[in-house]
Amino acid sequence: MKINLLQGDITKRKVDVIVNAANSRLLGGGGVDGAIHRAGGRAILEECKVIGGCETGQAVITTAGDLQAKFVIHTVGPVWQGGDAHEETLLRSCYIKSLKLAEEYNLKTIAFPNISTGIYRFPKKRAAEIAVDSVRSFSASVIQEVTFVCFEGENYQLYKNLLEY
Repeated sequence: MKINLLQGDITKRKVDVIVNAANSRLLGGGGVDGAIHRAGGRAILEECKVIGGCETGQAVITTAGDLQAKFVIHTVGPVWQGGDAHEETLLRSCYIKSLKLAEEYNLKTIAFPNISTGIYRFPKKRAAEIAVDSVRSFSASVIQEVTFVCFEGENYQLYKNLLEY
């Protein structure tokens, strides 16, 4: 499985599936969640309403609406509470559950944002380590390419160092 790194807007990626760092209600919000809902249009929101929500550390899949991707996997990352509320385990679960869903739907290319590092305040360096380790340790049979898409420079540099680009 090939791992790529890009800095930019995840909503512009032409991949089989984009991962959304969603909130538990799945109704859109700020950051990448809001951007995906705005760019993808009403179809994503309508499917999310039918699903009804998602627990922290879990993942669900919907249409990608008007995005170039085929699907969106919505995963709910943990809010950082100091590290004693299983945040690392929950964040790792976001990546693993998303990869498993991609495999289940026979999706070959997947793009991840920086889950939980915005308003959820997960320490960026540790979040990047968990993301990269989760992907590297995942035994994929269908997924051929994973792209980490960093919106801002600090996360991009952290991933670049971890991936030794």
